[in-house]
Amino acid sequence: MQAYVDNLPATRAPRLLGKSRAGLLPVGRGTMVAISLVLVCFIGYIDYRTGYERSLSLFYLVPISLGTWFVGLLFGLLMATLSVVVWVMSDLAAGIPAVRIWNAAMALASYFAFTVVLYKLCTLLRELDQRVRDRTIALQREMAERERLDQEIAEIADRERRRLGQSLHDSVGQHLTGTALAAQVLREKLANRSASEVPDADKVVRYLEEGIDLTRNLARGFFSPELEADGLTVALQGLAANVSERFGVACTFRGNDGVRVRDSTTATKLYHIALEATTNAAKHAHPSKIDIELARKGQRLTLAVSDDGKGFPERLPEPPGLGLRLMAHGAALIGGKFSVQRNRNGGTIVTCRLTAD
Repeated sequence: MQAYVDNLPATRAPRLLGKSRAGLLPVGRGTMVAISLVLVCFIGYIDYRTGYERSLSLFYLVPISLGTWFVGLLFGLLMATLSVVVWVMSDLAAGIPAVRIWNAAMALASYFAFTVVLYKLCTLLRELDQRVRDRTIALQREMAERERLDQEIAEIADRERRRLGQSLHDSVGQHLTGTALAAQVLREKLANRSASEVPDADKVVRYLEEGIDLTRNLARGFFSPELEADGLTVALQGLAANVSERFGVACTFRGNDGVRVRDSTTATKLYHIALEATTNAAKHAHPSKIDIELARKGQRLTLAVSDDGKGFPERLPEPPGLGLRLMAHGAALIGGKFSVQRNRNGGTIVTCRLTAD
């Protein structure tokens, strides 16, 4: 199955178009002036050696182009004039009977027209180059601002999640516990009087105890004190035990205390990815076992959640479900690469890979 990964779109076009001409040919203006002059003299000498019967007028466009492109319009016009002068002098030195002023004037006009058009093209490219640079800077700022906002939203979501989990644990959980104790006292009073309502009171007590368990499970999903107190490994061990108890599925954790992550934010995102993956597997895949693995190889840290359930369909729905998008977004926030694939032994494997340090 094709892996599902949330990647921010990136393009190399601004970087390629953003290269300046100085970057393509890193020489100074003085050096380019000297190169252009040498080329004109060299072409004039070759023109002299080949005789006036063979015209090399097109080759003079090379120094004219270099001077116009890298130095400026005035220097390009000067190189055009100099090229005509050298051309005429080489023909005279080669023994031409007479120099036609009309031909020289037409050549000079052609060189001037070529120089002006080339300079206009150079100016347009320069403006385009500057626009691309400005747009690239704006995009970089926008991406940095978006990354900052994503990080801030993630921090707010984590804070609200923990607050809700703490409220469930301290308020709702304590209230249900008190209600269960009151129901238990009421049940004992009814039992002492041999009342017929004792079975009903037992049901009430049982329902309240189930409600307490559900509240605790919800609180664990929102708030994980083990993650902050003892690290990611302890939290994943607790997650495996909780999934086994809650869903009746054999869930195991493989890892060791030597695996470390960069910071608490990375540990929190990895924990919630594992939580979402195990919960989805237990609810929808009907597996007989779920494995959570945290491993480090060199600088690469890998979190993998695999099951032997019915697995994903051949093609994921478009757009993907909310759980997949949340896991992929969480992985992107910590610089990880997220993927969902079919397990070779059946079922599904959810993987998040990132750099450990």
